[in-house]
Amino acid sequence: MFDSAALIARVPQLAGRRVLVVGDVILDEYLYGRAERMSREAPVPVLEFTSRDLIPGGAANPAANVARLDSSPTQIGVVGTDNFAGMLRSALQQRGIDPSGLISDPDRPTTTKTRVMAQMGLRFPQQVARLDHIDRRPISADVEAQITQQIARCTPGMHALIVSDYLSGLLTDQVVAAALASGRAHNVLLTADAQGQLGKYGGFDLVKCNAEEASAYLRRPLDRDDAFAAAGLEIVRTLGLRGAMVITRGSDGLTLAEANSIVTHIRAPHIEDVFDTVGAGDTTLAVLTLALTAGAGYPEAAALANFAAGLVVRKVGNYAPTADELRWAIETWNWPH
Repeated sequence: MFDSAALIARVPQLAGRRVLVVGDVILDEYLYGRAERMSREAPVPVLEFTSRDLIPGGAANPAANVARLDSSPTQIGVVGTDNFAGMLRSALQQRGIDPSGLISDPDRPTTTKTRVMAQMGLRFPQQVARLDHIDRRPISADVEAQITQQIARCTPGMHALIVSDYLSGLLTDQVVAAALASGRAHNVLLTADAQGQLGKYGGFDLVKCNAEEASAYLRRPLDRDDAFAAAGLEIVRTLGLRGAMVITRGSDGLTLAEANSIVTHIRAPHIEDVFDTVGAGDTTLAVLTLALTAGAGYPEAAALANFAAGLVVRKVGNYAPTADELRWAIETWNWPH
C-alpha cells in the first residue's frame, strides 16, 4: 500500500516543527520495589523500594512524543501549587518541553497517578496498586480565562495545535472554542484526541478516537471494515472536519476517513511482543500531527503513526519513540496488508 523508502524519507521531516499542546497534564509516578515476602497484615507482597520514575503523562505525553522526534512542543495545562507541580515542570523541561503555558490553580491538585510496581523475576515489573490525585471538576472561570489567554499568546508561529482531552476538567467548551479560533486565525493545523468527547471538536482538521469511543458516540456496534468506514465518514460529516477522522482499532490498525470521502484501512504491523497499550494513542496523534505539518498526505501520515504506535506497545508505560526507532520499525516489520 505504501512505499517503505518514501516513509523512511519522511521521518527526518518530523523534526523542526513547532507544536502547541493543550490539555489535561498528568504526572505519572512509578515506585519500584522488589517483592521479598508476603505481608502478615494483608494478602499483599511487601516491596523493598528500589527506584522512582517521574514521567509526564496525559496531555504531556503527546508533547513528549513531539520532543522525542526533535520538534519543539509548548505545553498548556493546569497544575496545582503542590510539590508535584514542580516535579512535573522539571520532568517537562528535562524532555525538551516548554512548560511556560502551565497555569497554577491553588484550588486543584496537580493530577498525579502513582503506580506501585513489583519486580518479581519477570521481564517487566508488575503493577500491584495505583493511587490517583485528581480533581475532575471543570476549571474555574478565572483559570479558564488564563488558559484562553495562553492559547492566544502561544499560537502565533506554531505549525500545529494539539488538543489532548483526558477528561479532567480543562477542556471546557470555551477553551476548545479558543483553540479553534486561534488556530484558524493563525493558519495552524488543529488536531485532537477526543477521548470520546467528539462533539466538542467540530471544525478541527483531524480528530482521533478509539473503536470503543466511536461506537459509544454513534450508539451502534462497529465490527468490520465497512462499519468503521461508515462510522468515520459519518463523524467527519457530523463534526464538519476539514481533514479527516481517525479511529484506532488496536491490533487491527486504524481506519482513516477523509473529508473528501476517501476511506483507508491501515493494518497494524505484526508485533509479537506486545506488553502495554498505554500511550499508543498519544503517539499516534503526535506523529499524525508532525507528518501532516511536514507535508505528508493523510494516508502516509497514518501509516507512519501506525508504526510509531507499534513501538510504544512493546514498552511498559508511556514511551516516546525516536526517529531511529521509527526508521528501524519501517525497515524491519512485516508490512501490514
